[in-house]
Amino acid sequence: MRAIVLKGHGGPADLEVSEVDEPEAGPGEVKVRVAAAGINFADLMATEGLYPDAPKPPCVLGYEIAGEVESVGPAAERFDPGDRVFAPTMFGGYSEMVTVPEGDVYPVPEGMSFEAAASIPVNYCTALAALVLMGGLMEGQRVLVHAAAGGVGIAATQIARKYGAEVFGTASASKHDAIREQGVEHPIDYRSVDFAEEILRLTGGEGVDLIIDATGPTNFRKDYRLLRPGGKLVMFGSSELSGARGLLDRKTISALVRMPLSTLPWWKSFGTISENKGVFGLNLLDWWKDEGLGRLGTMMESEIEAGTFRPVVDRSFSFDQVTEAHDFIRSRQNVGKVVLVP
Repeated sequence: MRAIVLKGHGGPADLEVSEVDEPEAGPGEVKVRVAAAGINFADLMATEGLYPDAPKPPCVLGYEIAGEVESVGPAAERFDPGDRVFAPTMFGGYSEMVTVPEGDVYPVPEGMSFEAAASIPVNYCTALAALVLMGGLMEGQRVLVHAAAGGVGIAATQIARKYGAEVFGTASASKHDAIREQGVEHPIDYRSVDFAEEILRLTGGEGVDLIIDATGPTNFRKDYRLLRPGGKLVMFGSSELSGARGLLDRKTISALVRMPLSTLPWWKSFGTISENKGVFGLNLLDWWKDEGLGRLGTMMESEIEAGTFRPVVDRSFSFDQVTEAHDFIRSRQNVGKVVLVP
């Protein structure tokens, strides 16, 4: 079968379509013929050798897929061949076939495309973990969503609006109409204004209750200062490393040096008692390793049934266009998800 294999850590240029052995469904597993595979920023970082959880090259990346059940292994009883399903994958999603534990497989909602379904697991589970489980989101709170036009940003906006939050979102000016359609009430062009100053202006100096941010330490420090009493910051990535070339790259070193000082240095523990703020770190892959999707999977199914999720797919690229697909995301052109189709 065909799969996209990462040959080294030279960036997207090291992604190559190759013939690999087809997997077989083991006990309790479902084998899926992939119709669409989601691309995430972790995949981009892995091509540069900056994602520590990624397997060593040569390897197959990809966190999430959608397609049809090809076969089921012994003791797998929930699905039958031909069923339309989607699933998170512990890497390996950039393949024509993938095996997934049956407990991580979900039916594609009626009327939803494979491309849209492949956009659900990482984006929406990340947003649910950040906003609801960690952030304790409540009606009437103010929420700041960074990169509001991205996959997680759109998912977070839809969830925040369902909970009755007031949503602030950063995005380039050309994307403001798109994020308004999703429910961002206060679009902020981070390229032309200081987002922190704009937030304080819009809120009369009060700040916000909850911030989710995957941009990196440059913004984390500003985020923390924007929190109202009882506010929370959830950090789940560092997109400012985009374009870095490995651990010794200047961008990487700068981010690593600034990270410990961007929010809560260890020596400030007593000071935080008076500040009444909280900071969380979120890594969905590690969460999944620790307990599976579990609570998040249950929440995801409930929100799907409620019609909360409306995945936005910007573009689909063929496997042979994987380099262009990664470059498209890296250049910040996308509004919503970018997916690969075999």
